[in-house]
Amino acid sequence: MNSLDWAVLIGYFGVMVAIGFWSHKRVDNVSDFFTAGGKMPWWLSGISHHMSGYSAVMFTGYAGIAYTYGVTSFVTWSFPIALGIAIGSKLFAPRINRLRSRLHVASPLEYLKNRYDLKTQQALAWSGMLLKIVDVGAKWAAIATLLSVFTGISLNQGILITGTITAIYCTIGGLWADALTELGQFVIQLLAGVAMFVAVVMELSDKNIGFLGAWDEPALRGHEEPLVGPYGTVFLLAFLFIKLFEYNGGMLNQAQRYMATSSAREAERSARLSAILWLVWPLVLFYPMWMSPLLVESQKPDGSDSYGLMTEQLLPHGLLGLVIVGFFSHTMAMCSSDANAIAAVFTRDCAPVISARARAWTERTGLIAARIATVVFLGLSMAAATQVNSPAFKDIITVVIKWVAGLMGPMAIPMMLGLLRPFRRSGPTAALVSWSMGLFAFWLVNYPINWNVDGGVPLQYQVSIPLAVSLILYILIGFLKPEDTPERLAIIERINTDDDGTTAAAIPTPADPMDGVVGAPVKD
Repeated sequence: MNSLDWAVLIGYFGVMVAIGFWSHKRVDNVSDFFTAGGKMPWWLSGISHHMSGYSAVMFTGYAGIAYTYGVTSFVTWSFPIALGIAIGSKLFAPRINRLRSRLHVASPLEYLKNRYDLKTQQALAWSGMLLKIVDVGAKWAAIATLLSVFTGISLNQGILITGTITAIYCTIGGLWADALTELGQFVIQLLAGVAMFVAVVMELSDKNIGFLGAWDEPALRGHEEPLVGPYGTVFLLAFLFIKLFEYNGGMLNQAQRYMATSSAREAERSARLSAILWLVWPLVLFYPMWMSPLLVESQKPDGSDSYGLMTEQLLPHGLLGLVIVGFFSHTMAMCSSDANAIAAVFTRDCAPVISARARAWTERTGLIAARIATVVFLGLSMAAATQVNSPAFKDIITVVIKWVAGLMGPMAIPMMLGLLRPFRRSGPTAALVSWSMGLFAFWLVNYPINWNVDGGVPLQYQVSIPLAVSLILYILIGFLKPEDTPERLAIIERINTDDDGTTAAAIPTPADPMDGVVGAPVKD
C-alpha cells in the first residue's frame, strides 16, 4: 500500500463515522435503535440483509476453498444461502415482521417468553450471545489477517482498528447507521468487485487464456466439479438446511432487517431482493478466486492468502485501496449488525430478568443501555478474535463453518419453527430438550467421537448431526407431549394471519419479564 491507498482507506473510515453521526438524529428511542421504528424501505432492508451476511471470511477462508477446490465454494456456500432466503421470504420474513408490528417486540427472541416460557427464552438468548461473540471474533480475525497482508501490521492491531471504527458508528446510529453504511458498502463492494473481475480477465488474456478456456488449464483440473473434497452432497444438504434458518433470522441480525420494514409484504420483498443478490453477485466475486491458481502461488497451506496476493499483484494503487476497503466493508457490515442484534437481546431479554432496575428503564435509559451493550459486545468479540488461531478454535474457517454452522441449528430451531402453525404442539419441553441435546450432540461429534475415529468425523456430519438431533427431538416431543395452550396458540395465530392494514406500531417500554410466569408476584 502507498499513500493513495491509505487515503482511500482513511477516507472510507471517515465516511462510515460520519454516517453514524448523521444517523444519530434518527434514533430517539429503543424502537429506532433496534428496528428503525419499522420505517426502513424494503429495498434498503434487502441490501442491508444481503450485506450483513458477508464478511472478510469470504476473501480468506472461502478464497482458500476456491483456490483449492474451485466452484464448490459457490455451490456449497452462496447458492444454498440464496435458495434458503428465497424459501424464507414466504416462510419466515412476513412472520418475523409481525413480531414487531403485532407483538411490539424489539428483539427477535423477545416473543419466546410467551411462545414458550421464560427459561426457554433465557437459554436461547444467553447461548446465542455467546456463540455470536465467537462468530464475530472470527470475522475480526479475518479482516485483520487481510490487513496484515497489505500493511504488515499485527493481527491484534488490525482487530483494534476495525473494531473501534465499527463501534463508533453502530453505537451512535443504531440500525439506521448499520443499514445506511451497508448501502454505501454495497456500492464500494460493487466497484471493487468489478475492478478485480476485469483485472483478472485482462491478466488471463495477456497469458492467452480465454474466459472459459481457463478451465482446461492443468492447474484447474477438477476445479469445475460442483461437489468435491469434504464438500459433498451431505454437506450441501446440511448447509442448505442450516442457512434456511440462519439467514432468515436464526442468527438474529437478519431477523432485524425483516422487523425494520413497515409490513409483512415489505419484509417479503426485502428477502427476495437479498436472495437475488446472493445468487448473482457472488459469481462476480468468486471468478477471480477460481482463477487464482493460474495467477499466484499461495504461501499458506489452506490458500487463504491467495486473494490478497492476487490483489496486490494485479491492481494499481488507488484501486488496490478500493478493494481493501471492500474487504473492510464486508466485515464491518456483518459485525455492526450482529452487535446491534445482540444488544437488543441483552437489553430486551436478559437485563430485565437479572435486574429489577432494568425493568423500570425509561426510553432514554434503555437507549443508553443499548449503546453500552453494543460496545461491550464488540469488546468481547475483539478479545475472542485474538484467540481464533489458538488450539481451541484452530483457524478462521473452522470457527465459521464448524462452530457457527454446527451450533446455530440447536439455537435456531425453537425460535424459527416456533413461528409456524404445523409446530404449534411443540412447547417449552420440546424447545429446551432439542436445544440442550443439540448442543450435546455437537460436543460429542466434534470431540470425543472425532478423537476416536480414524481420520476424524467428516465435516458434513460435524455440522449436520447437531441440527438433525434438535429437529427430530423438537418434532417428536411436541407430538408425544403437546403443550399447545390457548395463550400459545393465540401468539402463533397473531403472527400467521395476513396483515390487517394497520400502521407499524412503536415498541413500548420492555415488559416485566416475570409477566405470565407461574409463581410471579401479582401486580396491583
